[in-house]
Amino acid sequence: MQKLVLKKGDLLGANGELIEKGYSTTPVRTYNPENVSLYPVSLLNKIRIKEWDYYGITTKDYFVSATISHIGYAGLVFVYYIDFKTKQYIEDTLITPLGKGFTLGRSSDDDSYFKKDDITFSFKKKGIEREVYVNWPQFGKGKGFHAHWIIKQTPHDSIVMMTPIGKKRFYYNQKINCMPANGAFILGGKEYAFNFNQALATLDWGRGVWEYTSFWNWASASWFLPDGTTFGLNLGEGFGDLSYATENCFFINGRIHKLDKVKFNYDNTHFMKPWYFGSNDGRLGLTFTPFFERVATSNLLVITSEVHQLFGMYNGFVVDNSGKKIQVSNIIGWAEEHHARW
Repeated sequence: MQKLVLKKGDLLGANGELIEKGYSTTPVRTYNPENVSLYPVSLLNKIRIKEWDYYGITTKDYFVSATISHIGYAGLVFVYYIDFKTKQYIEDTLITPLGKGFTLGRSSDDDSYFKKDDITFSFKKKGIEREVYVNWPQFGKGKGFHAHWIIKQTPHDSIVMMTPIGKKRFYYNQKINCMPANGAFILGGKEYAFNFNQALATLDWGRGVWEYTSFWNWASASWFLPDGTTFGLNLGEGFGDLSYATENCFFINGRIHKLDKVKFNYDNTHFMKPWYFGSNDGRLGLTFTPFFERVATSNLLVITSEVHQLFGMYNGFVVDNSGKKIQVSNIIGWAEEHHARW
């Protein structure tokens, strides 16, 4: 359990299987999708590959997110905005058949972008800075969305997962929490600005071949403790073989504190009830109290998706690698349940 992968090299062997399974704190393995060999026909392999770059910005007043994704037989970009005080929620998605106009990088350090007519999504990285640029004039039934953010990935840990899903399916994922963000976006003619001391970004970078019918839970937070220390949280379950490692961890000032198994306890008939999280090693005990539920559904024949993403506050405790108990108080974050056929 909790196998740490340190050796650099390719992600997939010639047989299409993960060469090593487990976790790391940096992406030591090189994503090589040309080795996917689920089927004898290369085109069938390509359309089963799922890839995405998801950025979320947390401030005390709102959350805003932009994503570029390619799920084999379609490409999707989407943006959503949630005002924590007024509960205003605006989301829009654009889908293109076979992913025309999409380019997604082979590593989280590579550029990803989408271009169609006057719509542009551009995610770039140079040095320790990530640049997110979005221009979507018709977003939200003509409200329009225009964003330019600079995100600092100061040298610190992330959680990287090499998870087998059966023999020749896999999930290669990197999540980076608590990156200071500076910039602005214009939504419906109104400008929203934030600086490095007010906003923290999360990156969910995923590549893999999944089962057609999939389910997962994800919990995340990137915010500040009362003394100004950054606190990041990443918990997950529900897919793949987690006997090699889980993605459960938390971050204090950018340093990872790895956890073993964490149980998601919630009522999926009433998602707005409090959620409870406890780890089998006794190093985490959190209550998550939602104040907003985002429901995103799609039904496009072969592609269906239903997401219940709850935003709220985390309270409780964690125990760091040295054995120190840290109180967690009113940390803004989210927790979700996701069902997909894709």
